Amino acid sequence: MTVSEAQTGLTVAALVRELLPGTSWSKAKELCSEGRVFVDGEVALDPARRMSAGERVALRPGGPGRREQALTELVVHLDAEVAVVRKPAGILTVPFERDDRDTLLALARVAIRRIEAGRGKGASPTLRTVQRLDKETSGLVVFARTIAAQRNLQEQLAAHTVTRRYLAIAHGAVRDAVYETQFVADRGDGLRGSWGVFRRARGEAAPPEAREAITRVQMQERLPGATLVVCELETGRQHQIRIHLAEAGHPLLGETVYIRDWRGPLLPAPRPMLHATVLGFAHPRTGRPTRFEEPPPSDFTAVLKKLRMKKLPGR
Repeated sequence: MTVSEAQTGLTVAALVRELLPGTSWSKAKELCSEGRVFVDGEVALDPARRMSAGERVALRPGGPGRREQALTELVVHLDAEVAVVRKPAGILTVPFERDDRDTLLALARVAIRRIEAGRGKGASPTLRTVQRLDKETSGLVVFARTIAAQRNLQEQLAAHTVTRRYLAIAHGAVRDAVYETQFVADRGDGLRGSWGVFRRARGEAAPPEAREAITRVQMQERLPGATLVVCELETGRQHQIRIHLAEAGHPLLGETVYIRDWRGPLLPAPRPMLHATVLGFAHPRTGRPTRFEEPPPSDFTAVLKKLRMKKLPGR
């Protein structure tokens, strides 16, 4: 099935039900979790993922065996100290509530257990959180496998020596810039953001709870009504890229929170168009530079392709 304009915004599970009339919601979700649903040739484990026009949805046989393959494909690199994994959009990195299941942390543990079982290792893998991505952000994440590795990577993050590069599609004509602000829980409109941006700053110093946030943005490609950009983090505050671009007048396509000041048309996207494409750090044990790169998933490339098919003004 090719997703039509009228079907844009429907979830994967909803389209599975259209492919298989009479299928219950629970069964549609189960088919996703078994790794039997594919979008543009990639396994779609998240039944709540929103679809874009032009994407292709297919059901294939394979059952749980295919799910095992899909899970192990999450793992990009694995050794005794670290695990680097691919995070699909639509799942939490780690549990937020006690009953949160199917997080990246949980899926990665299952995947690593199966990989190491094939190597004759039977112990349940320990994974320790080092960084997080927003639920709707896709891309690379590193987990530590020892306390020493966790501390080492956290020290690298604090020293701003970890490379974290993202691809993003933002509204408007984004220019190269370095955004350096102080983040507070309420920037003046009830949302997390930069101190002094939405409410006139009182005094010269930021409040003690403010935290430095630095994002480097570089324009990659002009698109009709939007721009493909590369964003590099020096700090890693919650929603940092989304906030900095929105406060500069360029909210991400698919953004639903930081859009209060945007007055132009909102270009459609199934989620905030943000993907962690490069992750680099010094290996905690050897100290050697380690770098991983992951291309954006099909929902990101589908939005990009659709924009590229339009003509820029004056062309």
